[in-house]
Amino acid sequence: MSDLVVIAFPSEEKAEEVRQKVLELQKDYLIELGDAVIAVKQPNGHIKLNQLVNTTAVGAVSGTLWGTLIGLIFLQPLLGAAIGAASGAVGGALADVGINDQFIKEVAQTLDAGNAALFLLIRKLTADKVLADLKGVGGTVLRTSFDHTKEQALRDALAGVTPAEAPPAA
Repeated sequence: MSDLVVIAFPSEEKAEEVRQKVLELQKDYLIELGDAVIAVKQPNGHIKLNQLVNTTAVGAVSGTLWGTLIGLIFLQPLLGAAIGAASGAVGGALADVGINDQFIKEVAQTLDAGNAALFLLIRKLTADKVLADLKGVGGTVLRTSFDHTKEQALRDALAGVTPAEAPPAA
């Protein structure tokens, strides 16, 4: 079962810095991500999404390949490539992999203009090591599917507070 974490940051650069740190942790097999998206609220109120995978481009490339191969059968490889690229791009644009884009945009509407939110879909997590590496990076937890104990540990790590320094729960 996957967990969803949404963390707000004052800038897109800070959100990207933290996403890169999490991706490095993934290379060390400390965390396994299903998706990692940055949403930025523009000054005009629009939400810009920075996805890890551009499904439109991937669809266009694979469509070009398949279109060319099919076009070769009918002795029209260029026409096949063009049709394949167009249909692949459309298919890729319509595909929604990972976190639902509409959900991301709804949550990002709560941000102040210029702020960014990092959306992480976490499949597996070595909590103590990941939280130690994220200690003090800043950010505000907006939403999470963690239980209260894990959520508080995440908040403390982002704030740079060690569990011994954390105020007692009332």
